Amino acid sequence: MTSTVDTTGLARTDDTLARPSRSHELAEHREPLDPARLRRAKVAYTTRFLAEHLRSEQDLTLVAGAAVQPRPGDITLARVVEIGQHKRLESPTSRRAALFVGDEVVVAYGHRYAPDQFEAEVPEDLAPAHLVAAGGVVGRVTAQHAAIEDATVLQPLGLLADETGVLTLERLAPCRLVDPSSELGLPRPRVVAVLGTSMNSGKSTTLACLVRGLVASGRQVSAGKVTGTGAGGDPGMFLDAGAARVLDFTDFGFPSTYRLAHTQVRALLVSMIEHLSEPTTDVVVLEIADGVYQQETARLIGDPVFADLVDHVVFAAADSLGAAAGVSSLQAAGLDVVACSGVVTASPLAAGEARGALGVPVIDTFDLTDPEAAGRLLS
Repeated sequence: MTSTVDTTGLARTDDTLARPSRSHELAEHREPLDPARLRRAKVAYTTRFLAEHLRSEQDLTLVAGAAVQPRPGDITLARVVEIGQHKRLESPTSRRAALFVGDEVVVAYGHRYAPDQFEAEVPEDLAPAHLVAAGGVVGRVTAQHAAIEDATVLQPLGLLADETGVLTLERLAPCRLVDPSSELGLPRPRVVAVLGTSMNSGKSTTLACLVRGLVASGRQVSAGKVTGTGAGGDPGMFLDAGAARVLDFTDFGFPSTYRLAHTQVRALLVSMIEHLSEPTTDVVVLEIADGVYQQETARLIGDPVFADLVDHVVFAAADSLGAAAGVSSLQAAGLDVVACSGVVTASPLAAGEARGALGVPVIDTFDLTDPEAAGRLLS
């Protein structure tokens, strides 16, 4: 059995380790929080585990003041100031709740990397910030795609805290990271990773279709999303496809994985495989977010642990050139790419180009739901 580790003991790529103890923040200003007020607030998907904590009936407070420096994973109560790109907030059950100016929302601070939307970072204070993901991630936008609206503006009112201290996603998460240097027990299920050229290249749909096909072939399948930004749509789709168990990085206490230290990303990979490897599980299918050149993804692919744990890779591409470059890059890293799928297969012409350029099968995304097609990928 592998040992668990405290995620705060793993180095980060941002500056959180350089910050002092939070005792001075808690002493700055603590405002009692009426439980009824908290119940009226709209709670986001990323902060869904807060409900379990509230059942303990502990008195909660809001921590505010000039000394407060938010960190990734801190839970905040915020007020909607201006509606922008995200007009709805994803609830713990993945219902999209309409936002109105003046609403109070329970969200989590986090960095974001989304080439089609925003890059954002956790700010140094409680000044106005942005809702940078509908799943409930608040940060300050540093860059955005030209085709989207400006971000919805939030005014953080303070960090939620109990008698122990600031409430964080890590404190409330049901899963813990395992030591990434430990070895997974053998035998373990077959592990298939789905990677892609970019955001919106079809990775999640490819994974869901693959899950469906493998389940139809008589296998028990578990699914996970190792990296990305907190949202419930993809895990929900994996469950709908028939996965027996589904986890994502928010189950381990991370609002997103952008700017995490490589040790933490590697620990997430190892931990997710272990948590999903139940005795009856035949296959674990994992999504790795964004493209192969995104910094956390690139480092993970190049880590020998990835090649050791991942038996097969299915690559989702947006076009034929991306398919050729991505498959070549993954094969150069020593990975067994067994198929290409994704958005490129929506165009018969683009799929034909890919078939002519690749030495691996190009399979229409929804054809992966066929049990024979899915089963052949494990041969």
